[in-house]
Amino acid sequence: MHIVKKMKYVDSYKLALTFDDRKTKIVDLERYLDKGVFLPLRDIDYFKKVQLNNEAGTIVWPNEADFCPDVLYKIGKEMKD
Repeated sequence: MHIVKKMKYVDSYKLALTFDDRKTKIVDLERYLDKGVFLPLRDIDYFKKVQLNNEAGTIVWPNEADFCPDVLYKIGKEMKD
């Protein structure tokens, strides 16, 4: 299981996430925000309220929406140094 260690907003619905293996990946979540608890995240201002939850090892929003860190790792595009 992967753990998100750092998070930075990039633009639009994209976040740069650094994982426990020190890989940083750009994750574009736009296409995942079309149902249920994720719908409020379509509002870009609300999306930007994302926080890193160290206890859960992933990212969360005020409405308690979150993504499994393994899913984030899998859908992310690795950044090259």
